[in-house]
Amino acid sequence: MGWGAGGSCTPRPPIRPRPAPEPRVLTVVFVGLLLDLLAFTLLLPLLPGLLESHGHAHDPLYGVWQRGVDWFAAAIRMPAEKRYNSVLFGGLIGSVFSFLQFLSAPLTGAASDCLGRRPVLLLSLVGLATSYAVWAASRSFAAFLASRVIGGISKGNVSLSTAVIADLGSPPACSRGMAVIGVAFSLGFTLGPMLGASLPADVVPWLALVLAVSDLLFILCFLPETLPQEKRAARQASPVPLPAPQAPSIALGFRAAADLLSPLALFQFSATAHGRDPPTGDGKRLPAGSLGVAGAPPLLSRLGAQQPLRSSPGLGSLRRLGLAYFVYLFLFSGLEYTLSFLTHQRFQFSSLQQGKMFFFIGLTMATIQGIYTRRISPGGEIAAVKQAVLLLVPAFLLIGWGRTLPVLGLGLLFYSFAAAVVVPCLSSMVAGYGSPGQKGTVMGTLRSLGALARAMGPMVAASVYWLAGAQVCFTVCSGLFLLPFLLLQNLRPPAQTLKAE
Repeated sequence: MGWGAGGSCTPRPPIRPRPAPEPRVLTVVFVGLLLDLLAFTLLLPLLPGLLESHGHAHDPLYGVWQRGVDWFAAAIRMPAEKRYNSVLFGGLIGSVFSFLQFLSAPLTGAASDCLGRRPVLLLSLVGLATSYAVWAASRSFAAFLASRVIGGISKGNVSLSTAVIADLGSPPACSRGMAVIGVAFSLGFTLGPMLGASLPADVVPWLALVLAVSDLLFILCFLPETLPQEKRAARQASPVPLPAPQAPSIALGFRAAADLLSPLALFQFSATAHGRDPPTGDGKRLPAGSLGVAGAPPLLSRLGAQQPLRSSPGLGSLRRLGLAYFVYLFLFSGLEYTLSFLTHQRFQFSSLQQGKMFFFIGLTMATIQGIYTRRISPGGEIAAVKQAVLLLVPAFLLIGWGRTLPVLGLGLLFYSFAAAVVVPCLSSMVAGYGSPGQKGTVMGTLRSLGALARAMGPMVAASVYWLAGAQVCFTVCSGLFLLPFLLLQNLRPPAQTLKAE
């Protein structure tokens, strides 16, 4: 309150918290993700030995899983070689982990739209730390699987990090932020396996736990809240009164849950389409409350009890981006997985040599993301993605048909360049859609589609590889990369990006 002329008391405008400074947010997100990914990737080089130790211990649950892997290997005619069997077993565990991310990512994103990014992110990190504690204390295959299940359900921190970047609002900041996330992934998947392979096996789980707890404390101390109270989904009130027949009901809850869990609804971005601020033409949004209703439960208020949404150009563009993202990751993750089979079968690579190969890939990706990807101007992401996707066609043809190491190296160089560009740029474009209170749902849905692709792609690609051969597998899949290219044809960037320019 302040005193005006004549002693009258005049109210001052409410004090609103200042937006979090962009450099601080980018730095905290980068360091937090790097710590998380280092903890996650420490396990990768130890997985074959870990599985073998459970086999030698005659663990009953391990025996059940091994019989399932043996059946699948026989069905796809994979040679009965120990190394191949270990890769297939690890791929199956990875697919289960990705499937759990597919289920949890949209729920985590929607929760953060209502409760804020920071509390939900901290809860996810607590879950991840718990998963590493269970792993460190595990003495059976069942306990190890339990740690993977807890970790998969809690792995919403990545989609929440992209939502934090999307909250920055500025398209240039968003582009830089998505590239920074890509660099964190590249460095994590480069340094983590090397560190894990150089340490005693019984030390690695405890180091992963220390890194996870450090990540939790770092985010707790340094990450500001990027979604203000007034922009959260629970705060968005509709001016339209709620008629009695449309009062919140159990049916509304089922509708909202289906929007966040059904694969078809995720491809349609139904949770965003049924919200109070659904995208319209080219990333614009309808007026708040024009399709929404008041009185719904906070987390589900924007997901149900609305009038049927008419198709709109902006929503169509968002769906095309999501489908292109899924198809790209489905093909890419499958061929990436079969690289272990191809390099051992054709070039007799040992585990150490394969580790060096993936180190080269990760280092190349981090360099490209730091030098090129983060400098892509807002509005230029679509052209960059299309060029990168086209580059994957010769990349995988060279890998699939090459008989010498220089040809393989050239193919891997093209592969690394494309991988460094596509996901950060697609994420940056998708972040331009939806209202501030929908960014978590939008980015969670995108992450969920990517997790579903990574759950399915490796098993499908392994089947094609062993049933039809390496050359057929890599040739067909390289041609199928034209599908995401075609989906991006005639697609314009979100209107807010063009407005910023």
